[in-house]
Amino acid sequence: MIAIGGVIGAGLFVGSGKGIAGAGPGILISYALVGLLVVLVMRMLGEMAAAHPSSGSFSEYADRALGRWAGFSIGWLYWFFWVVVLAVEATAGAVILNGWLPAVPRWGWALIVMLALTAANLASVSSYGEFEFWFAGIKVVAIAAFIVVGGLAVGGVLPGSGNEGAGLAHLTDHGGFLPRGPGAILTGVLMVVFSFMGSEIVTLAAGESEDPRRAVARAVNSVIWRIAVFYLGSVFVVVTLLPWDAPAIADRGAYVAALDSIGIPHAGQVMNVIVLTAVLSCLNSALYTASRMAFSLGRRGDAPRAFTRLSARGVPRHAILGSVAFGFAAVYFNYQWPETVFLFLLNSSGAVALFVWLVIACTQLRMRGIVLREAPERLVVRMWLFPYLTWATIGMIVFVLGYMLTDDDGRDQVLLSALVAAGVVGCALLRKRVAGGGGSARRGPSPQPAPSPSGASPPSRDR
Repeated sequence: MIAIGGVIGAGLFVGSGKGIAGAGPGILISYALVGLLVVLVMRMLGEMAAAHPSSGSFSEYADRALGRWAGFSIGWLYWFFWVVVLAVEATAGAVILNGWLPAVPRWGWALIVMLALTAANLASVSSYGEFEFWFAGIKVVAIAAFIVVGGLAVGGVLPGSGNEGAGLAHLTDHGGFLPRGPGAILTGVLMVVFSFMGSEIVTLAAGESEDPRRAVARAVNSVIWRIAVFYLGSVFVVVTLLPWDAPAIADRGAYVAALDSIGIPHAGQVMNVIVLTAVLSCLNSALYTASRMAFSLGRRGDAPRAFTRLSARGVPRHAILGSVAFGFAAVYFNYQWPETVFLFLLNSSGAVALFVWLVIACTQLRMRGIVLREAPERLVVRMWLFPYLTWATIGMIVFVLGYMLTDDDGRDQVLLSALVAAGVVGCALLRKRVAGGGGSARRGPSPQPAPSPSGASPPSRDR
């Protein structure tokens, strides 16, 4: 369920309307291109995760294949990204809850949701899994129901929908399939790329599962249909139900506008419930992911050793508390200095997703050779057309980063994210120099895996 729900973020429900309004029906190509990129990245990550399951995932692989500086840098950058997400999602959830119960201020709701999910993560890893199971289930059911009901309305099967103009003609009858020109496809890519972030969480969680290799293989093999159904399927329904330039798409959001058009009562409130579920799911996963990355960094000596201490139920409590502490600080910054400090945090983490994917691709180039030398039988998942598709993926990511420099909003994200990344890499190199070496890629035999959170010792252990 983490694998299925991981690709359905709040960005799909909230950000798709802006993408449709900006690119027209051509946004489908944008989603397809980014979806292809995610499929390739997940295939590469799946190959490494199936061979070496770990709750540190790509940070540990980069550490081994590219050098200590790479594992240190990408690990801390990824941690930074998710603790900022904590603040973003807590604030978004607070806005919805405050609309229902305005007696509680927004900061109060943000505090409540943060405390509730922190308690769940501190209790046990199964508590995180249980919450995420139900959050993912609600999102999956909601999207599936939307596609089915919307598809019936588009086909004219749904009686009394009140949307007689729905149909495939909407793909071309308002200025064509690309009303804003071919360049809008790339603009759409920038709008949707970050809504896919989070797909890689499943490889971190797999390190704590009973059969990591099987879990990773199943998740990676299903990523194609998940993206095709949840993203392309639902957005296709929207742009066939309504003209892409319908004011309601930009004003109320794509999914609310679509539900309104077919006469679904209280569509806005229904979507608010679904968006709140997506927000809480993302917040829950952000805390889990940040804490596990902190645990992995601590285990390798790149973070305080306290982060490696496990509770009696196998939970890295210090790593969770350290991560949530920064999340609380970021929430405070959002309310106290939203246009300065918090805006800097937001922009400086904005391109980290692409940096992570780029490091995953570069790491896989080296890890394939390491695995083949040490344990070729572990290659149960293989990247297609290696190394050509890996290099093509690297080229696609570099192109997107370069194109972001031509966009006003994207430029700030790339430059500030690069500035923060340069600072982290500088810290890694300085640390290496002070320590007297250890920065080269390690090609020796694999060390025995250390215990992962929840008490499992990869690749498996009875629990």
